[in-house]
Amino acid sequence: MAGQRREDWQTLGGIELPRISGPDEAGSPPYTRGIYDTMYRSRLWTMRQYAGFSSAEETNERFKLLLERGQKGLSVAFDLPTQLGLDADDELSEGEVGKVGVSISCLDDMRTLLSGIPLDKVSTSMTINSPAMVLLAMYVAIAEEQGVSQEEVRGTIQNDILKEYIARGTYVFPPSPSMRLITDVFEHCAENIPAWNTISISGYHIREAGSTAVQEVAFTLANALAYVEAAVEKGLDIDIFAPRISFFFNCHNDFFEEASKFRAARRLWHDLITTRYSPSDPKSAMLRFHTQVAGVSLTAQQPLNNIARVTIQALAAVCGGTQSLHTNSYDEALGLPTEESATVALRTQQIIAEESGAANVVDPLGGSYLVEELTDTIYSQAMEQILEIEKLGGAMAAIEAGHQQREIHESAWSHQSQVESGDRLIVGVNHGLLEEEGMPPLLKPDPTLGERQKSKLANLRSNRNNDEAMAALEAITNGAKTDENLFPLVVNALKADCTLGEIMNAMKEIFGTWMAPSGV
Repeated sequence: MAGQRREDWQTLGGIELPRISGPDEAGSPPYTRGIYDTMYRSRLWTMRQYAGFSSAEETNERFKLLLERGQKGLSVAFDLPTQLGLDADDELSEGEVGKVGVSISCLDDMRTLLSGIPLDKVSTSMTINSPAMVLLAMYVAIAEEQGVSQEEVRGTIQNDILKEYIARGTYVFPPSPSMRLITDVFEHCAENIPAWNTISISGYHIREAGSTAVQEVAFTLANALAYVEAAVEKGLDIDIFAPRISFFFNCHNDFFEEASKFRAARRLWHDLITTRYSPSDPKSAMLRFHTQVAGVSLTAQQPLNNIARVTIQALAAVCGGTQSLHTNSYDEALGLPTEESATVALRTQQIIAEESGAANVVDPLGGSYLVEELTDTIYSQAMEQILEIEKLGGAMAAIEAGHQQREIHESAWSHQSQVESGDRLIVGVNHGLLEEEGMPPLLKPDPTLGERQKSKLANLRSNRNNDEAMAALEAITNGAKTDENLFPLVVNALKADCTLGEIMNAMKEIFGTWMAPSGV
């Protein structure tokens, strides 16, 4: 978040602004109005732009550009092989290296990605799940090389495997060992990396897959309860790990529903954690979240219209009290964001922050009959769905039975049917059509990256101490047979120049792999 803000809160015309509009205080349970008593009057949300494409070198250049133009935190997008724990030279990676994110196969790739970026001053979010432990270990190792201690690094690892089974598909291991890896990260970070958010429980991808706003809240919080229960069963105290749990939500086009959704989610999480676990630390029941505007809402037709969509969605997230925000670029339905489109997306946040007045009052929509009614309705309907999931045995059992997947498929089908029938209008798609000439300039990934990464990895393997590397990998395999925390073993393997794919394969020997039910 940004630094100190002014104290003379007035409208553009000079009318003095109240701090809140209603009887319930922000910063107090159940946090419907916001988790901090002054919200953006003290500090703005963290402005992040999700970035990652092609090589670590090119992505590093984009990070530095965004930081120079006012971004306050990094958000790393990894390519598909990295998300699946595959090295760039794996035969399954062919044709996908660097296509939808940055390729990271070894510690040196992470070193290049973060070169010249002060990790004691910048907060970093990494959208990575199955191999989350490995990527976080890389980050910590590079921070140590910079002279930054584990206590100083700040950021978030997504580390949310349940939504992968539900909606996104980049799972590797079966649910049980996947949960073990997540709670290992909880435990290690609680003891060694205290300022790191150990999980970002994601409703974003659930919504992108076609869920409703209520389903997004319900399925996300049901997953969160499963993580909490797994950590408690591991023997962790609720107040040791719960304050570092964060959430990641989508923000779609229905302005009032989305702002109300965030208010309802805060209240619901507080009530669920308080009644079930009776934490001593208020932060354990405080829902902190990052928001990304809805990629699925962007259209390839008339792409400049997406600037308006992004603005509406970003404003809803701010009015709903987000702690961190990513605004999509207008050309993302066509390809990776260009420098120009990424800058427009960042400027959209800055204009909302400094020119719209939305950040000048706590809970600006509080007291609206519509917003208060929607908040209550989303709360109650989401609670009903959470209780239904619990009747099925909890989030993991429901996922294994395909429950959430079926619900999302039905919602997605309903929406698409409305678009195709014309009952729901999408400007540029089935309404307000234009003859379009040409396309905006698009960013194209380096087609030679795959071969260059193969050469780099071959070089690494030929120059490292292979006896050390194999011993480090064997230690991971042996550790996977026990209850030993695997995080320190992964760090040791990385320092022995083991690759991401090798570390994941060492775990696969014990954990195996898994194919989730489709939900059809």
